[in-house]
Amino acid sequence: MNHQIIEKDRFQVVGIKRTFSLVNGENHTGIAKMWEEVHQNGTVKLLSSLNNGSLKGLIGVCTAHSDDQSGQTIDYWIAAEYNGEVPNGLLALEIPASKWGIFEVRGSMPEAIQKAWEQIFSEWLPSQHYKLAGTPQLEVYPDDDPTSPDFYSEIWVRLQ
Repeated sequence: MNHQIIEKDRFQVVGIKRTFSLVNGENHTGIAKMWEEVHQNGTVKLLSSLNNGSLKGLIGVCTAHSDDQSGQTIDYWIAAEYNGEVPNGLLALEIPASKWGIFEVRGSMPEAIQKAWEQIFSEWLPSQHYKLAGTPQLEVYPDDDPTSPDFYSEIWVRLQ
């Protein structure tokens, strides 16, 4: 897997979030539907217009669901890096300064990103001296056609 390790200062994202179950892959189906909805209802255009940080495009953010002690749910954000007052109707999340593993993903969504996540957890992490530093974990999507077979995106995992 093509990847690099970087350090990045803390930053803020603004967007929308939903909670998804990790049981039986419900998160895969639900997150794909969430992306379809935000493309149709104008949220993608709004977030793209707000993006004023160094991460260009939209960001899918996976975080632990704060009320779930069992680890069976996640919060998933569709957001953009944004410095400023939080616009009405959106939520803000601060991403802590971290060491990140950044993995290149090529292919149409959502299949390519789902396959890359599986490879990171089943192949890359077990063969490295790094451990996950917890959430958040990021999916970075440039402003291109996500259905293209050559679509480029990235997965960012926090490392320790």
